[in-house]
Amino acid sequence: MQSLILIFQIFIAIGLGYFIAPKLNLKIRHFIFKILPYFSYILLVSVAFEFTQALTHLQHPQRILPTALLIAASTSIASFFVCLIVYKILDKDSVQGQISLHLFLNALKNISYAFIALGLGAALGFITHHFQLNVIFNSWYLLLVFICLIGIELAYTHFDRSWVSWKILVVPLAAIIGSIIAAFFCYVILTGYKLNEVIALSQGYGWYSMSGILFTKLHSTELGGIALLTDLFREIFAILLMYCLGWRFPRSAISSAGATSMDVTLAMVKQSCGTHYVPHAMMSGIILSLLAPLLITFFLMI
Repeated sequence: MQSLILIFQIFIAIGLGYFIAPKLNLKIRHFIFKILPYFSYILLVSVAFEFTQALTHLQHPQRILPTALLIAASTSIASFFVCLIVYKILDKDSVQGQISLHLFLNALKNISYAFIALGLGAALGFITHHFQLNVIFNSWYLLLVFICLIGIELAYTHFDRSWVSWKILVVPLAAIIGSIIAAFFCYVILTGYKLNEVIALSQGYGWYSMSGILFTKLHSTELGGIALLTDLFREIFAILLMYCLGWRFPRSAISSAGATSMDVTLAMVKQSCGTHYVPHAMMSGIILSLLAPLLITFFLMI
């Protein structure tokens, strides 16, 4: 019942943002679009703060980092190759983009900001724990504000009929199938986790600011920490694949990027894959962003 309430809150937040967007004046809209890229860093600070406070109560904290790395690497690679195989069979056309060192370094800079935000939140958590300060904070409500802002941004995204062609829809479908295949592989290697938990961990698609909070709410702090790092690492792997192979296999690179293809990695899609593939990235990112909380909740409830 709690999971349904959380999902309902997410869709209420994104729907609220979408429907109030036309009523906002120009200055407010520009302000929202300006702060939106930085809001995820605020979320990371808050999530890391909560996670650090709960770290002392975890039974196996040493399992979090290697588990997250394994799931992130396997889901990114599996999504890439599932999409590659499908398009090799169905559509062999390819449009090649160019590689930009400047854009690559800028993406790495943004990732470094994410790790700085995590470090800041962790430092605040350790300080409050050391001095035994009683600080009560719930990052869930901050996430709902973030999702509402995303809804406002979606209201100003221009769609046309070409965005729902099968060539585009295969990209997010490959990400889902590849992630589930990778989850079975990880389950064989990992110990101490149920199959439905590992599959659920594979369904964040790089949306670390959502998955970490949702897992903590629905399951445990340990899985919340794994989900947070898994999707952060998945974003890093997506960027590496985008710049190493995106110019040759654009749709596969977009599939590996998951939900991040509509925001964080969108500029890289345009540069390394080509402008032709921007609709692929936008549509795939939107679909996976909407499905991620539903799929995580579904697999955790099994």
